[in-house]
Amino acid sequence: MNPFFSLVKLLLKAAIFFTLFAFALNNQADVTVHFFFGYQWTSPLVMVVLISFAGGLLLGILGMVPRWWQQRRAAKRAQSGPDASANAAPPSKSDDSALTHGV
Repeated sequence: MNPFFSLVKLLLKAAIFFTLFAFALNNQADVTVHFFFGYQWTSPLVMVVLISFAGGLLLGILGMVPRWWQQRRAAKRAQSGPDASANAAPPSKSDDSALTHGV
């Protein structure tokens, strides 16, 4: 791999890390999240944001699981089942409609 791209990649990762670190340092104030039935939770803002982000990721993954299972089943069926094109008879020489461009 090109050393220039490795350096750019490293600098980009460092910039993202320091941006998130500065965000965490600037948001240390406590916030209160109010739930139903009078329940409340007090925590630093950065923790509330992090937990909300993780919860969104989890919900997104759980929403995709049925589609992943469906695609896995379809892929297994396609691999294990007989191939329709392999079982089809080749076109006969006398059948001009099966020939491409008259060749």
